[in-house]
Amino acid sequence: MPRESVCFKVENINDKYNFKLIKKRLDSIKGVLSVSLNDDNKQVSVDYDNTGVSRNRIEESLSEMGYDVSTVIGYQHVL
Repeated sequence: MPRESVCFKVENINDKYNFKLIKKRLDSIKGVLSVSLNDDNKQVSVDYDNTGVSRNRIEESLSEMGYDVSTVIGYQHVL
């Protein structure tokens, strides 16, 4: 199973409840392996199986929820 990781900066998060909603939504996507949240930096990190889901699909999911999303460049995460 090919694995990848991506980190998104989510600008318009208001509180920890938003993070819970994001985690629940992303965890429900087939192919997402784990979701980590950093509320201090407003970042969402996702490990996923790239044969089941794409980075674009994960980003679209966040955008569909109404969040302003950008990919964190230079993000390094060891699976």
